[in-house]
Amino acid sequence: MTRYVVKTRADSPELRKAAVAIEQAAWSALGFLNFTRAHFAYYQQLLDDHADCQLCLVDDVTGYPVAVGNCVPLACDFDNLPPEGWDWIVESAANNNGKRRNALGALAISVPNLHRGKGVARRMIEEFRALAERKGLDGVIAPVRPSEKHRHPFIPIDDYIGWEDDKGRLYDPWLRSHSAAGGKLIKPALRSMVVEEPVGFWEMWTGRSFDQSGDYAVDGGLVPVSVDLDSGVGRYVEPNVWFAYSAAA
Repeated sequence: MTRYVVKTRADSPELRKAAVAIEQAAWSALGFLNFTRAHFAYYQQLLDDHADCQLCLVDDVTGYPVAVGNCVPLACDFDNLPPEGWDWIVESAANNNGKRRNALGALAISVPNLHRGKGVARRMIEEFRALAERKGLDGVIAPVRPSEKHRHPFIPIDDYIGWEDDKGRLYDPWLRSHSAAGGKLIKPALRSMVVEEPVGFWEMWTGRSFDQSGDYAVDGGLVPVSVDLDSGVGRYVEPNVWFAYSAAA
């Protein structure tokens, strides 16, 4: 990876524009996650306020990012992380109320299809830790979104994280990558991202109609959306997995 250099969105408007485009493309199939209350209220402004924490792994030959990583400084207790995850990081970072920010909260790593499988996502994890060290912070917390959980939406997250592959490692590739990178698996973040929208929203998103209340799998969803026709609301409560990292040595 000698041809890759780390820059941030603060370095230039062009880099910011490229980073936003990569992030949007990488997560477009999961656009319903943009409708968590925290995302809608704070996310974009938070990234602009902490542009120096929005990392871009740039190909030094082309000048274009091959991966982007979003994180924000916040105050947290590494020994008492909440059942909320991604939404909690965003809300806590936006409403800090004068507390000493002692950690980086990792929010996303986005890699274009062309550059997946090259180790750039793992490199971004390392860069989060290095950034925490440069800022004099204690480390990094990450509500990790298991990459293969969407294939098993009706399996409880507590059961899923106990699965192993044929080599005795964590079954999920992205959880396994975080563990191999030195992350400590803490516990599930059971309510990491919560999307509560009218049933019509979910019908538009899924392209199907719901004729009775119940739990329904959604493409890309880690858990089903719970549809309640009496209230006219569909509720998606996504679990992630808390990992913690000390600052890079």
